[in-house]
Order: sequence, then structure tokens, then C-alpha cells
Amino acid sequence: MTVQGFRGEILSLRHDPAESPNAVRHDADGLLVVEHGRIVARGAFADVSPRFPGLNVKALDGLIVPGFIDAHVHYPQLDRIASHGEQLLDWLDRHIFPAEKAFADPAHAAEVAEAFLSELLRHGTTSALVFGTVHAASVDAFFRAAEARGLRMACGKVLMDLGPEGLKDTAESGVSESEALIRRWHGRGRLTYAVTPRFALTSSDAQLAGAGKLLADHPGVLLHTHLSENTREIAEVAARFPDAADYLDAYDRFGLVTDRSVFAHGVHLPDRSCERLAETGAGVAVCPSSNLFLGSGMFDFAQAERHGVRIGLGSDIGAGTSLSLLHNAGVAYQAGLFKDYRLDPLRALWLATGGSARLLHIDGDVGMLAEGQEADFVVLDDKATPLLARRTAGASVVERLFALQVLGDDRAVRCTYVLGQCAWDRDGVGQKA
Repeated sequence: MTVQGFRGEILSLRHDPAESPNAVRHDADGLLVVEHGRIVARGAFADVSPRFPGLNVKALDGLIVPGFIDAHVHYPQLDRIASHGEQLLDWLDRHIFPAEKAFADPAHAAEVAEAFLSELLRHGTTSALVFGTVHAASVDAFFRAAEARGLRMACGKVLMDLGPEGLKDTAESGVSESEALIRRWHGRGRLTYAVTPRFALTSSDAQLAGAGKLLADHPGVLLHTHLSENTREIAEVAARFPDAADYLDAYDRFGLVTDRSVFAHGVHLPDRSCERLAETGAGVAVCPSSNLFLGSGMFDFAQAERHGVRIGLGSDIGAGTSLSLLHNAGVAYQAGLFKDYRLDPLRALWLATGGSARLLHIDGDVGMLAEGQEADFVVLDDKATPLLARRTAGASVVERLFALQVLGDDRAVRCTYVLGQCAWDRDGVGQKA
């Protein structure tokens, strides 16, 4: 069936509600009409259905929202989630670097990529900006698996010529392998390449300069790295780059701060960095559960909003404690309160959908359930647990959304659709992946 209708309660945001009013688009009894994977009509069922006589309509029980978009996640760290005992730098040495060495084996990379993508769909995530490892084969495995499922994904080979033994490249090999991956995968179907220096401490000046050249030579790719996550990390970056104004400036001098740059975390940003991020159009992927788990700190939403910094939401598995962006939205609310910021549940939904899509430069295709966009969407069940059902009974859509963010997780995802096809069904009905 090339044309399909989906009927139910539909909620999305046209833009960031912190930037201007009239962002909410809510159809209490709505209809999405999908043709060849794209939305051709959306609105109230009573208004839209007469335009499509004889349309095959599937009723969806729950709240239909755009597919979640994870703005920062590490697929090779899936099996190291919930690793005990360390803050960032020691955690990397003890838990993460040993695990990533295994991705020299393409078969291992392929198995983890499949498991990771299945988990994303189970949690309602249909797009993501993803770290591979230093091994080019890890990116091949990820893109191969994502392409087979028709997913819109971005990924890149990690650049780290100052990494530990067994987990590093060279400035030259990092660039040449990235070039080959860009030729092989970037722009193929729904795939985007991301130039991916791990962070400033794991790349030489020559490698950072090479990353800047990759961005200049391939203007359609993304830049994906870490920024100002942990106080010890920041101190070590300052010692490594004594002439830099701040951590962001250590990247900026190599041409790595552009409107296509996504920096994970940004927990401890000076105002100068925020001004520069806003000036260039670069953005920050906020990763609240990861920042709490590693004791890194609380993102300052008010500061980012004051300066006009673009932000999205990330899970940052495996330091993050859940792939659920519902859960991470709830943690973001709680973290915001530490700095007297009350994250509105509608803005939290924006950050997990259209906001992250804007960071990844895919907002023309996904994130808002708008006419012309690809039909990636999730059906949320606000009665998934007895407590959720009790809390949401008779509540407004905003109250139900907030309850889902605070009390919900993968159990609240009834089904996940990719290009109008069911890719995950909680009850195993119509599942395609």
C-alpha cells in the first residue's frame, strides 16, 4: 500500500517554544496521510479524511509524536552501560577504551550495531548522531546496518592519534580513512557522515588540523565531538592549549566550530563560548543522565537560552543510563532545577525531536511531523504502567507528556514507525525490524 492513513492524537512542535510562540501543533483526533514514506497531509481527521476517499486508515492508540532523535550516543559503548566507579577520564581508561578495542573485529562491530539499532527503535529513537570507534570497520558496520533498516543516521570514525596503544590512528591515516568513508557512505540514502575527533586531548594538532580540512573539503558533513564535560578534562585541555581562550577556542583555531558542529555536553561553558557558539550556529547536545552518572555537573539551560545557543538532547550511552529520550527529558528537567530552570515539557519534546533534527541539519526531513517530511514517528502509551495510567487519567496533553517524561521509559513506546512502516511493536504485531 503506497498511501496509508494513521489516525490518533498527534503532537509535535513547529519550532523551539523558547524562541517564539505558537510552536505547538496538536490534533486531538488527527490524521497523518503517508505516501512513499513521506507525509502528504496532516490535520484534524474531520478536515483531512474527506480529501482522501477510500483511504486505508489505521487507528493508533496512544500519543503520536515525531520519532526521537538522539543528538549524541556511542554505539560501541552499549555493553558498558552501568559501569561503576569513575568520573570521565578514569571511566574511559577503565571501562571504555578496553571495550572499544574489540571493534577491530568487523563481526563484533556488526553484531553490536544490530543490537544497538534494535534498542534505539525499542526506545522510540529513529535518528541519531553516533560515535563509532577508531576502526573504519566500525563505521562500515554501523552504516550497513542502518541502511538495511532504512534509518536516517549520522556516524563517523573516531580520530584519536594520541589514544592508548591498540586504539589509535595517525594524523595521516585518520584523514585518509575518513575520506574513504565519506566517499562510501555520505549522502547514501538517509546517511550522513560526521568527522569525529574524540576530544581535544586525544588528537594532535596535526590531526585536529586534518579534521578541519575534512570539514572544509566536504561541506555537507557534520563535526561531532565533546566539549567542556568534566572539570578535570577542562583543566587538562587548558594545560594542553595554553594560548586558547577556552576549551571551544582549542577547536576553533583548527576550523572545527561551524554551523555544522555538534558538541556534546557543554556543562561548564564560559559566556564567551556561548557567544561564539551562537555566532557560528554550532550547537550543543545536552546529555543529562550521562552528566549525572559521571558526576560531571548540570547543563545551564538558562545560559544557553540567554545567548541563543542551539541545543538538542542526547542519551550518551554508555555513560548515559538510558537510551530513552523520554527518560533523558525527565532527567533534564530535574537537572535544570538545580540552576533554577524549569524545563517545559513541550520544550523537552522539541529538544528530543525538532531541536536535535536542527542540530543534525535534518530538520527539513524529520522532527516535526510536517507535510513533506519523512514519516518517522512514535506512538506513546501513557497507560503503560499502572502508575502512569493513574497519574494521566483525565489529564491535559501537556500533563500527560510530562508524566511520560518523568515516569516513562521504553515500556511507554507502543510502536515505532520508520518511513511509514512499523519498525518496532511492543506487542510484536507488524514489527519489521
